[in-house]
Amino acid sequence: MKRSEEIAGQYFDFLEKHIQDVIAGRASELMELNEIASELAVSHQHLTDTVKKEKGKHPCFFYDEKIIQQAQLMLENSDKSVAEIARIFTYDPSNFSKFFKKTTGITPGIFRKSSRDN
Repeated sequence: MKRSEEIAGQYFDFLEKHIQDVIAGRASELMELNEIASELAVSHQHLTDTVKKEKGKHPCFFYDEKIIQQAQLMLENSDKSVAEIARIFTYDPSNFSKFFKKTTGITPGIFRKSSRDN
């Protein structure tokens, strides 16, 4: 395995664990990309360049995507309010709703309603 593939794999493994830690309350907030790079013992720029080269998109794209996927699961499978879910992901509820809508095209409330109507 090439070093760049190894770094990209470590990034995705770290993301998965970190987001689960945030959800479970083992981490108090989402880490910045430069903090993740430091945890992986690479520079922010090297991590960015490597993930882009290996996966075709900026690491933040995948970070946001993972947050949205987990939020969608919570909206579908729990009775937590949108505000509670936002706080779990260390967002202000208003900003979380904007982030969710920008990423998915619909608000968290509409997503929950449509997922439960099916």
